[in-house]
Amino acid sequence: MPETQSTRFVLVNVSHAGNVGAVARAMKVMGFDDLVLVAPRHADVLEQPQARAMASGALDVLARARVVPNLADALVGAQFVCATAMTPRDFGPPVFAPRERLPALAQEGLSVGFVFGGERFGLSNDDVYRCHACLSVPTAPEFGSLNLAQAVQLIAYEWRQAIGGFDVQPRTPRPDVADAAEVQAALAHWQEVLRAIGFLDPATPKRLMPRLNQLLNRAQPRREELHILRGIARAARSHVR
Repeated sequence: MPETQSTRFVLVNVSHAGNVGAVARAMKVMGFDDLVLVAPRHADVLEQPQARAMASGALDVLARARVVPNLADALVGAQFVCATAMTPRDFGPPVFAPRERLPALAQEGLSVGFVFGGERFGLSNDDVYRCHACLSVPTAPEFGSLNLAQAVQLIAYEWRQAIGGFDVQPRTPRPDVADAAEVQAALAHWQEVLRAIGFLDPATPKRLMPRLNQLLNRAQPRREELHILRGIARAARSHVR
């Protein structure tokens, strides 16, 4: 199965520095860092302030990125190359939705390159013809245009899932939430007060306390909130006395 360092993202004729920074960030959140720019509109695009601003925590990806004059140089070492294009070509590699093709590709153990066209014109036919497959994102028929960084984020996510996604980080227990024993102590306190004020008839308690128990379970009160409620109960009991 491919490792992170065997996955490359290639941007061809990119125009906007902000998109380059956003692409770097999109890559980093999915654990990728091999970025190559082919003949960008501005030679210094990686150093431009907008690129650095949009990278937002992924400056290391920008620092590692390379600029090359042509696609052939960008694909050195890539064993399987995927073009990304919204417009089908009359001739060229087979077209797949990312989720349709990437899981099987992940099992082949090849170094993979994903190639994205520039904002204005996308990929040329010649660039697409160099690739083994073409990935096309299923979109609404009336509007299928994705921003460059959005397209990279989507492909990076699908590829990460295919090669073994990241686990969702489990939430640690909230230490400030009252535990079951504290809830039961509060209920016992309330039961005493409700009897004292005549709201609860001990002879016919019905299901009041279980209902209050369910209410607290749904609310998951914090300890300080439970203390407030018990303080109100103490004040009410004192007033009855």
